[in-house]
Amino acid sequence: MINQNVFIALLHYPALDRHGKIIVTSFTTMDLHDIARPSRAYEINTYYIVQPVDGQRLVIKKQLDYWLSEEGKRTNPTRNEIVQLVKLMYTFEEVVEDITNIRGKRPVIVGTDARNYPNAVSYEFLRREIENRDRDFLIVFGTGYGIPPDLMATFDYVLEPIYGAGDWNHLSVRNAVAIILDRLLSKNRC
Repeated sequence: MINQNVFIALLHYPALDRHGKIIVTSFTTMDLHDIARPSRAYEINTYYIVQPVDGQRLVIKKQLDYWLSEEGKRTNPTRNEIVQLVKLMYTFEEVVEDITNIRGKRPVIVGTDARNYPNAVSYEFLRREIENRDRDFLIVFGTGYGIPPDLMATFDYVLEPIYGAGDWNHLSVRNAVAIILDRLLSKNRC
């Protein structure tokens, strides 16, 4: 894997609701497959799903177990391959600890958001940092109405928002992950 120094995390907690209240969001099966696919295509190290609710974790675990089983592998070898990149965690702190234990140092944590932050870094800046290969990067994606500002304030970097042709940028997290990984890791740069 060329981008062994890149990890991503999808946070179902903490997340914001439309009123700014901290909530736990629900897992969707599309989040598993549609984020694992670009994770594999861009050869990242690990895709973490953070979900603290045991009932939700059971749904995720059943899917992971099936696709990692011999039956799942026979049914869809490609799905088996992409799901091998996925790790399920209870908390964001566990993600950081897992990477630190595996790689021997704490990763640079990069937050993503549809909102603009005054200290946001550009894709070009972060791409160059990743390409140096001297540090590990954890790119964090929110669900619901985004990652709480208090948590965002603890991150090392905040990536600039995705802007399309206009000013509307409320994308699904699955779309955002694919776009961001492409902008940061693609060989086909313009």
